[in-house]
Amino acid sequence: MLKQLFWILASVIFLYACGSVAAPEAITEDSLEYYPPTPQQLSKSEFRELFRDVKGFYDTTLLRTGFNGGFLVAKGGNIVYEAYHGFARLNTKDSIKVNTPFHIASTSKTFTAAAILYLAEKGQLSLTDSIQKFFPGFPYKNITVKTLLSQRSGLPNYMNAMEEAGWDRKQIATNNDVLNFFMTEQPKLYYPSGTRFNYSNTNFVLLALIIEKVSAKSYATFLKEIFFTPLQMNDTYVYAHADSLRATPSYRWNGTMEAYTWMDETVGDKNIYSTPRDLLKWDQALYSHQILSAAMKDSAFKPYSFEKPGIHNYGLGWRMYTLPQNKTIVYHNGWWHGNNSCFYRVISDSLTIIILGNKMNQNIYRVKPLIEKVTDLRFSYGEE
Repeated sequence: MLKQLFWILASVIFLYACGSVAAPEAITEDSLEYYPPTPQQLSKSEFRELFRDVKGFYDTTLLRTGFNGGFLVAKGGNIVYEAYHGFARLNTKDSIKVNTPFHIASTSKTFTAAAILYLAEKGQLSLTDSIQKFFPGFPYKNITVKTLLSQRSGLPNYMNAMEEAGWDRKQIATNNDVLNFFMTEQPKLYYPSGTRFNYSNTNFVLLALIIEKVSAKSYATFLKEIFFTPLQMNDTYVYAHADSLRATPSYRWNGTMEAYTWMDETVGDKNIYSTPRDLLKWDQALYSHQILSAAMKDSAFKPYSFEKPGIHNYGLGWRMYTLPQNKTIVYHNGWWHGNNSCFYRVISDSLTIIILGNKMNQNIYRVKPLIEKVTDLRFSYGEE
């Protein structure tokens, strides 16, 4: 039997050598690689090229640099690539899963802004309303709902202002504490209201209070009823002190857990926990009219700050790149303690990039090379 197999194998080798049997064609695609279903708007080859580019970014920019979190890229709402790596709690080694919620930090501002715009469409407030309408006796003039949304109020960041004024760090601050501080201490504006852009978390803490005052509901309840539940964002919630045991902790780059601080319970500017899949639902809802009308979304994605020339700007709760040929990328990054979030919406290409992590990693924000690789958009125009 062995002798027969030997002669059969020898015959095949001889025939290949003589050219009598055609050699198999070289494999031109990595057919052993797993691919999700190909989106209808792409051919198989286009999709696989996109998949490989995205996977290459994940492997090199994230995975090789200590990434601990969740990564998702979608095209037209269809997931192109998704990966989760590391541990939700480094001490217990519980693996990060698709339903592990991360603190999305300032990406939370996109929800606060949408809630305000939703209330404006319902006629319950106006973007031109003075905030003194909601907080009688507020000591700063010419600040409107819109100047809060567009980061043009001139109000200093409460985190810095309250510490400089000697806030007791043992006392956890609430949104009302922030309001009362500005009412009584009256720290000086960075700039006259409405004259220039100045990113300040104070603006969105006050917006959360306005949402509560107008809706007669807590900020958390309002977002859950209006956004999270209808969109089936089942793993998304607004953090409260009662969530301290279940909340995914955050870590410095070296794995040391971040400490809880007096600033950890304010909402509006931060403190939403979510997952890449839930944020994809949020992204897709913003393409429809389920949340906001087309006109209101256009106002949110419109740039309002032109003091500094360049392609970088701010809308109503959204950062953006305004590129040639009227192409705009809207996004919002976030950072709080060791939490990093990156949420990019390349609307012209129906491309969504979501990266969430709970161990400090600056590479989470380095998505521009990926966008340039998979689209025809370029960031080398003007000054940033």
